[in-house]
Amino acid sequence: MARPIWSGILSFGLVSVPVSLYAATENHTVSFRQIQRGTSDRVRNKRVNERTGEEVAFGDIVKGFELAEGEYVVVEPDELEQISPGRSKTIEITGFVDLEQVEPIYFDTTYYLGPKGKEYGKVYTLLQRALEKANRAGIALFSMRGKEYLTAVRSENGILTAHTMHFADEVRDPRTEIPALPATGSATAEVSDRELAMAEQLVDMLAVDWNPGDYRDTFEEKVHELIAAKQAGQEATAPEAAPAPSNVLDLMDILGRSLESAKTGSSKAKTGDAEGLAGAGSKSAAAKAKSKAAGAGSKTGSAAERTSTRHRPKNTEAKKSTSARTARPATSATGKKTSTAAGRRKEDLSGLTKAELYKKATAAHLPHRSTMTRDQLQHALEKTDHGRHLRSAS
Repeated sequence: MARPIWSGILSFGLVSVPVSLYAATENHTVSFRQIQRGTSDRVRNKRVNERTGEEVAFGDIVKGFELAEGEYVVVEPDELEQISPGRSKTIEITGFVDLEQVEPIYFDTTYYLGPKGKEYGKVYTLLQRALEKANRAGIALFSMRGKEYLTAVRSENGILTAHTMHFADEVRDPRTEIPALPATGSATAEVSDRELAMAEQLVDMLAVDWNPGDYRDTFEEKVHELIAAKQAGQEATAPEAAPAPSNVLDLMDILGRSLESAKTGSSKAKTGDAEGLAGAGSKSAAAKAKSKAAGAGSKTGSAAERTSTRHRPKNTEAKKSTSARTARPATSATGKKTSTAAGRRKEDLSGLTKAELYKKATAAHLPHRSTMTRDQLQHALEKTDHGRHLRSAS
């Protein structure tokens, strides 16, 4: 159970309720240690005097506000402590705003607000339901960890949440920050009615229902894959090439091909939805297969992975790796695909993650792959793979 990071009183008007603040999100970024290349020696940062090169004790460090080069106004830590807002005991709501009036750019970090005890549940529920019905957020200022926060308290999914917000002078003006931003009415910003209609049609065809579970941090997965590959003595895979910028002269042609691709992908996605519902009960089996594949893959050396399939024994079924990523089709002495039973056998995709399936979908040039769920990607790849086997058999 999570521990509160702040406790105090939430008040609106003459109504008050003791609450606790909890972190609503967590960071899964992979952590690395700094070490010297070629060794296992840790590298640590030290506070060093720039002029003398000598290390400075933490207690001897003060803060300096630079007026000009080499000229500072020195501020002692206790002087800052005296004017610090300290730890506020109250989140006092001074007004309620319509949520539709608040632009998303102002929201920063989200926290959960919970009642400090079960005896305060009625007052907590009163405010939660009132905000939910009014679709409004309570605006307050409160202090935490030596900093003052502009905060919006709102109702979400039956609980109260607190969103720290940026102050107005912290939000940058995009018109002054982005030099290449096209101006309204300029020649570079003009689009024809036909181009706009096709773009709107493409947006409608690619519309999906918001399901946050469909999206994963693929970069984090690739970092873990890189670490596992290097641990097994394998080389890192080359990154995918970034898409080329659209040529404005061929914009109509690109929009037309995008619509055709979206139509094909939509029909496959609908088929994949039915397949995904039918296979919903097999998730545990897929997880076991993935675990088994990971265990077998870790025992396989990099030298064995690089061995050509034409030098393998005839009993390839006993020697074949369970890792879907290292499986290769049978080849002849000339390097061409053969039509043996092993070559025609369908690859088992049930143990692959969504990121791994997406890589295969990219290599197979599957349209609409970015909008597919994991089960839809597997189904589409299996259909494509089945089609290849039929063509090679003929």
